[in-house]
Amino acid sequence: MRILVLGSGAREHAIITALLAEQAGHVITAAPGNAGIAADVETVSLDPTNGALVAEYAIENGVELVVVGPEAPLIAGVADPVRTRGIPVFGPSKAAAQLEGSKAFAKRIMAEAGVPTGRPVYAGTVDEAVAAIDELGAPYVVKADGLAAGKGVLVTEDRQAAIDHATYWLQHGHVVVEEFLDGEEVSLFFLSDGHDIRPLSPAQDYKRLGDGDAGPNTGGMGAYSPLPWLADRWGSEQAFVDEVADMVALPTVRRLEHEGTPFVGLLYCGLIVTEQGVRVIEFNARFGDPETQVVLPRLATPLSSLLLAAATGQLAAAPAPEFRTDAAVTVVLASEGYPENPRTGRPITGIDQANARDGVSVAHAATGVLDGELVATGGRVLSVVGTGATFAEARERAYAGLHDITLQGAQFRTDIAAKVAR
Repeated sequence: MRILVLGSGAREHAIITALLAEQAGHVITAAPGNAGIAADVETVSLDPTNGALVAEYAIENGVELVVVGPEAPLIAGVADPVRTRGIPVFGPSKAAAQLEGSKAFAKRIMAEAGVPTGRPVYAGTVDEAVAAIDELGAPYVVKADGLAAGKGVLVTEDRQAAIDHATYWLQHGHVVVEEFLDGEEVSLFFLSDGHDIRPLSPAQDYKRLGDGDAGPNTGGMGAYSPLPWLADRWGSEQAFVDEVADMVALPTVRRLEHEGTPFVGLLYCGLIVTEQGVRVIEFNARFGDPETQVVLPRLATPLSSLLLAAATGQLAAAPAPEFRTDAAVTVVLASEGYPENPRTGRPITGIDQANARDGVSVAHAATGVLDGELVATGGRVLSVVGTGATFAEARERAYAGLHDITLQGAQFRTDIAAKVAR
């Protein structure tokens, strides 16, 4: 199959790696890709947010499936003109992608679908935000209404910090002040064809910059999958997945279908397990990063067949995705100064050595080539993935691979998956 993957991060590199692992003879192109992706498949300089250009390229090159990786192209509506031209697209329409692009839209859909979530209060001015902050009390949860590259959410005991966060994001639109929910967070992906769904395996990511969940929110500093501790409460991971499918994913997909905006693509359910039960923190309209880097290496079912079934409305006839019993851990290597002011242009060495290790693979996130040298081009630079029979083995492999790599001033967490590797 000829497949076009839109995006340039570690998520897209992980998707391409999974497609190549099928050894099915796929012809894969990435737009625009990065240095690591370019070493594996053809890359083209194509604006992934320009739907008309993407559609023309797909038609001229006989593309049979377009896979949209990041959120920005989806929010921009890249899937619409491609789908209109009759090309299967794994990625929701601009209308359905509001599920990620607008917290207010997502909360309305959840309310109408009966999906459990934290109580929201919407604010369009600083005075409204302050009133909501005081009404809901500490810990304070303040979220930017639109896209914020993983940095729009603040959870704090500091009232002034909450007000400052709201004030900043009100310059860009509305904010949502939300009821604080306490518990373990879970990321669970569902493939959707607009009517039916198929779940993938749960993962947990680490959003804070530093060990022990210290420091600012980031786009994600690491993740692991599966989640063995879910069995303590639900008896099995599958029982948890089934409950989320019935209470969250299917009602949401069916509600969007009812509104005439069917959701075709990947529904990311950001969940929290509270004493009162599962609650939704947020929805995303695409594969999560870095969770994708630990979910896809465990997938035994060919990814291409699942993506195509979702894109063509055939999920009901598709088998349930199957996963290997291996554990997977990924640790993100970030540039000095990330997330506020990442230092770029610095050389990276040691990736080949890391990739040569058993059970280790490196997904490129923000890399390029400058004067023949591999360099960092952004904040989160690499995702080093370790897989193994146990979490201890997977974690040891991930960190061993990480220590092979050199990037001046690099930072990473040392506690990814530590709690499940004991």
